[in-house]
Amino acid sequence: MCCNCNCEENKKDEKMEQILSKYSKEKSNLIQILNEVQEAYGYISTDAQLAISKYLNMPMAEIYGVITFYSRFTLKPKGKYNISVCLGTACYVKGSEKVLDRLKEKLGIDVGEITPDGKFSIEATRCIGACGLAPVFTVNNEVYGNATPEMIDKIIEEYKEKE
Repeated sequence: MCCNCNCEENKKDEKMEQILSKYSKEKSNLIQILNEVQEAYGYISTDAQLAISKYLNMPMAEIYGVITFYSRFTLKPKGKYNISVCLGTACYVKGSEKVLDRLKEKLGIDVGEITPDGKFSIEATRCIGACGLAPVFTVNNEVYGNATPEMIDKIIEEYKEKE
């Protein structure tokens, strides 16, 4: 029997408590905690930052600074399929902007947004270290090289079919 509370919220709180309880209350554990929160939730919410702040007795501004310094961390949730288009020099010169434009058109969202169904999100990145395959984009950890705008249509359809 359920109490008259928000059970989903309590589950999130319990998960956060489990993560924090693994670590001593030393500031040196911040990166490890942030990594684990990012893995568990897909992003680091304001509520998570507040919980970490209280646990480590650190100002939220300091935690926010660390989160925004490292590109691995995100403050917004991502779609099930997070698509990152490289806009680094090699990729840009070889047409990655056209690939990004087609992706935005195909999904109907902009960089930093998520499709209404939560399936896709778009990010722009500066370099993923695959310049020889330029232009490049990734879907989660899968790298797609020598990308073209037409390739976007095919790849998006493949991911939609997986659903």
